[in-house]
Amino acid sequence: MAGDAKKLQPIIIKRVKKGGHAAHGGAWKIAYADFVTAMMAFFLMMWLIGSTSEGDRKGIADYFSTPLKLSMLGGGATSGDSSSVVKGGGQDLSRSVGQVKQGDVEAPTRAVNLQALKAEQVRAERARLERLKEDIERKIDSNEKLRALKSQIRLDMTREGLRIQIVDANNRPMFASGSAVVQPYMRDLLQEIGALLTEVPNRLTLEGHTDSQSFGNGVLGYTNWELSADRANASRRELKVGGLPETRVMRVQGLAASVPFDKNDPLAPVNRRISIIVMNRDAEDRITLGDGPEPAASAPAALATPAAPAAPAKAPAAISITPPTR
Repeated sequence: MAGDAKKLQPIIIKRVKKGGHAAHGGAWKIAYADFVTAMMAFFLMMWLIGSTSEGDRKGIADYFSTPLKLSMLGGGATSGDSSSVVKGGGQDLSRSVGQVKQGDVEAPTRAVNLQALKAEQVRAERARLERLKEDIERKIDSNEKLRALKSQIRLDMTREGLRIQIVDANNRPMFASGSAVVQPYMRDLLQEIGALLTEVPNRLTLEGHTDSQSFGNGVLGYTNWELSADRANASRRELKVGGLPETRVMRVQGLAASVPFDKNDPLAPVNRRISIIVMNRDAEDRITLGDGPEPAASAPAALATPAAPAAPAKAPAAISITPPTR
């Protein structure tokens, strides 16, 4: 019986489960927390460095490298302000506290004399027109056909700019008698001048003049006013054929016999002329602003002709042909 009881005793099997983290437990959490803290401190430091000026960064670096030196110098309210042995730092010796920033120092100002600048522009423009005058004279001298017309060409500088006048001669008129038909030699001259005028940016005024010989058949008929305007416009067309852009012509006007070249002889051939004025900036502005010069001002005495007349006190209004603005 006893042997049977031993055989019936139950067998107990114990299984031991080994834990995977028994060696270190929760230590990794502490290491991870330290890592996150270090990264936060690193990014905070980078943000502070990025938002700090160069002077403050240098002050902080100097403080940690030589704190004793900065404490003895004592420049500025903080160690970052130390940029000079004088308290307050910077270049302003009157400051006793705080750093003198670059913006606190008054920047040197440069005064511009507008009158001197305008005078320099006027001189440069006059020099350019003088060179154009020399070019025209050289072109006339180098061309046999134009050299024959040299006695009929007047070049001078006026208040409005360079004035090129082509006057009539007894044996060589510019236009057919009583008409605006350009003579062939006059056509060649105008085209050469038009080619030369393309080299300067100045705009032009064209004026037609006649002598005092009455022309026409009545008050409402075709008179010297219409004739002078038509001749000026015919000259404009020849300048255009020579290469001058149409937009460069600012004003075309006929003055008839109101501004004679030779006031002592109203019937003199030189009174029949075409004036091409290469205007300066002031003359252009006066026309643009509606304060253009009177006809008398457009024909001052020629520099090379002592007998050139002064304008009459009250000249009749000119017949003006102004091209449309494009």
